[in-house]
Parts: sequence; structure tokens; C-alpha cells
Amino acid sequence: MALQEEVLHANPNKMIRINVGNDEFSRYAIQTHFITAGEDLFANVEKYVIPRAQAGDILSLGEKVVSLCQGDVIYKKDLHLTPLARILSHFAYKNPRGPAMDNVYKMQAAINTAGSLRVLLGAILSALTKPFGVRGVFYNVVGHGARNIDGFCVVGFDYYADKGILAPSHPDETCTALKDRFGIDCMIVDANDISVQILGTNKEIPFSREKLAKIIRDNPAGQGRQQTPFILIRREQIAGYPSGWPLLS
Repeated sequence: MALQEEVLHANPNKMIRINVGNDEFSRYAIQTHFITAGEDLFANVEKYVIPRAQAGDILSLGEKVVSLCQGDVIYKKDLHLTPLARILSHFAYKNPRGPAMDNVYKMQAAINTAGSLRVLLGAILSALTKPFGVRGVFYNVVGHGARNIDGFCVVGFDYYADKGILAPSHPDETCTALKDRFGIDCMIVDANDISVQILGTNKEIPFSREKLAKIIRDNPAGQGRQQTPFILIRREQIAGYPSGWPLLS
């Protein structure tokens, strides 16, 4: 049952409501304490989300909080930096929004995840196609696991300086387990101010992954120090239907 006197908000500089097709959705940012590796994801959802949820709501979980709780974390001290990682990271694209594969630790984690031959092939094909304006070849070859590697830097919080956050394990199964426990539809997302990727959902969720991505296309969780890894999505009233009514689309 939702808290009766609490007013839910969006993050600063983010809009609460968004239109997707003929539907209108509210996106409420749920602030938490600073969640660290090994915490109980279900306990945090129960504490912060469930008291605020209504029937028909959808819970969007940031991939980082899921990975932290599941222990999908690798530490700098456990990484052996190879010559290949040092060379490839030196020539990698420098992302102005924060370290990517130009971070030698992220490159090494990608090599450990996908294998050196696949990473080398991805780097070569990326170099050959970039002059023609083709982007994303490296990640298409190496796989989304490399794209989802986060951390190994102090952008946002010092906590991530010595650790990398890998893609969450079994995202669909995690969403299904949350749905079974709490009765709320869930999706796990990799979202930033540039792009949105839906990593997992429970099978009963009433919208396609394409539509779900559009609902959070402006990254309502933010990309700074908001500490809002949970976004509660609520379908607003449409003619003939009550608020929160889950229609297939």
C-alpha cells in the first residue's frame, strides 16, 4: 500500500511525466542510502519501493545496484594488467562523459570477460570502420558484457575507484523473482544521458522492451550523485481506464 502523505518527486532537472504514444507515465525517483556490494536487493526493494507502490506500477532498477547486490564486482587488486589491455586502452576512444575502454582496468575486465581474441578483433574492426562514421562496432563484436562494465574511476563516488561493476547476472530471472515476491513488474536497465538498454524484465510486464526504453529515454534516475537507483513508473489515467491499469501494447 502506498504511503498516504508522501509526495513522490522526480530528480532535479528531470520531468516527472512523459508521453509515449497515446500513454502518459509518471516516473518517480526513489532515493536510497548508498548501497554497497553484497547488500540484499530484495530487502532494499521492500524497504524503499514497496511502501510507495500501487497496483500496475513498474519498477525500473539501475543495473549497478543489481550488480552490487549480486556481487558482480571485480577489484583492481585482482586484475593482472596485460600488454594487450595497455595498448588497446591507449588507442581507445576518450569519452568526454567519463572513462570507458580508455581506462586500462575496464579494458582488462573486457578481455577477461570476452577473451583477448574477440576484444582484439573488435578493436581492429572498430578502427577500420570509424573513418566511415560507423560507431559501436567494438561492443557489437565483444558483446554487451563489455559495454556494461562500470566503475574503476571516481566519477560520482570514490567508492568505485578500486572496483569495477560488471553486468548483472541473470537479469530476467532477477526480475521474475522480484515479481514473484512483491507482485510488481520490473525491468533492469543500463541507462545514461546518451542511451538506454533494457537488460531484463519479468515476462508479465505489459509493454515491449522498445516502449519501456522510451518511457525512461531521458534517464530519470540521473547520472550523478542522486542515489536514486529505483524509479517507480506509473501509467496515468487514460479515457475509460483507471490510473495504473496495465494494458498490453
